[in-house]
Amino acid sequence: MMDIQALATKAQTYTQTLLNQVFLHDDTHNEVIVYDTDCTLSKILAEAYHANLPHATFINFHTTTPEDIRALFDTLDALDMVILIQSTNFRLDAFRIRVELFKRKIKVLEHPHLSRMKDDEVSHYIDALEYDTKSIKEVGLKLKEKIDVAQEGVIYSGGEALRFPAGFESAKLNIGDYTTMPNVGGQFPIGEVFTESKELTALNGRATVFTFADTSYRVNKPEKPITIIIEEGVLVDCENATPAFEEMLVLIREGEEVVWVRELGFGLNRGLSKTKIISDIGSYERMCGVHLSLGRKHGMYGKPGFKRGDGKFHIDIFLDTSSVTLDDEVVFEDEAWVV
Repeated sequence: MMDIQALATKAQTYTQTLLNQVFLHDDTHNEVIVYDTDCTLSKILAEAYHANLPHATFINFHTTTPEDIRALFDTLDALDMVILIQSTNFRLDAFRIRVELFKRKIKVLEHPHLSRMKDDEVSHYIDALEYDTKSIKEVGLKLKEKIDVAQEGVIYSGGEALRFPAGFESAKLNIGDYTTMPNVGGQFPIGEVFTESKELTALNGRATVFTFADTSYRVNKPEKPITIIIEEGVLVDCENATPAFEEMLVLIREGEEVVWVRELGFGLNRGLSKTKIISDIGSYERMCGVHLSLGRKHGMYGKPGFKRGDGKFHIDIFLDTSSVTLDDEVVFEDEAWVV
């Protein structure tokens, strides 16, 4: 049985750290919190932010018109802050909330799709909000340094090996450090370093998948891990595939002909793991371990024959990783990064 008050207290502590250390927020700037109370997590987070920001303007999304919400946003100045606590994903007609606010240099902290988390996952989600500078920021920076100069890498999972012999694109960071970025904020929890092979066709090998994103954008964990076979950057076959996994592959092949493997993601968030799973794929993507994306879509990197924003699909799959090497240096083992 959930101890709601204990979870709310923990959420208050962790969100206060995010406000102070990640967003560098202070009382010289305004805050607007748009929330709903449609699920357990949204109620807990709304209470936590209310305790941390008692003078903020709180807006119940379901009892306020889109016009009134937009009018309130219009009163904000650069470096003010908007927090979105969403059981689903708030829509204000054609107004793209985060994009439009970022244009005005307003900080945005998003908690979307909270209703996807089951009650027994609420504590995992809240634990993932803890901002551990050492395991997220420091490890993230060290991993980027190693990725950016590595000539090759290998992902070992389930007795299989997936080889990246052509080096990697310059790694991108989601570690709560916005000092060199044009915008401040995004979706939380955070904690990820991601890249992809410099040459997509250089990727070959096999990997074992223990969870994946299904067609409902939720984490799907098969009873038995699935082995994927990759040749020249394309997933060509798999073993022990479930109907849900096959359904996802069929969708990609129908829309894009073949299943390209693109993103290589190194999740840093120790609040999420192979045993501490949450259902929302966009949040679970930060789990401490390795994930790949299937499909042509990966807007961060352009490639010959791949335009930025090209493709319909970017579907995350999570590997049952035993170790990761970069230029023969072990950087991940025993469920932890060791840089």
